[in-house]
Amino acid sequence: MEPVADESIDREVVERLRRDGHYVWYVAEMDPGIPDEAVLALAHEHQAPLVTADKDFGELIYRCQRASSGVVLVRLAGLSQTQKAALVSTVIAEHAPDLPGLFTVVTPGMVRIRHQT
Repeated sequence: MEPVADESIDREVVERLRRDGHYVWYVAEMDPGIPDEAVLALAHEHQAPLVTADKDFGELIYRCQRASSGVVLVRLAGLSQTQKAALVSTVIAEHAPDLPGLFTVVTPGMVRIRHQT
């Protein structure tokens, strides 16, 4: 899997995913500050799920009907960067085949997955 990580994602999460063997497109390394619509389009262009901590992507997908190849919304406030990295890594490993085209929300103790349409 080659996810796109929004710049709202901690570098440690990106590094953990890379150690796990994923090629990660990291917006903070590529083009920091680009608009959310451009980030979503980049992920869709690469047919990659977008990993983000920014809730605005839900509005782009559900209200504005923007195309997406899946979103993993990371809502892990209060956890250390190491804990966040481990949890995101586990979710991606366990749900990788299901992530394209779905909107996944990762919170401590729960993973919610729903269709985007």
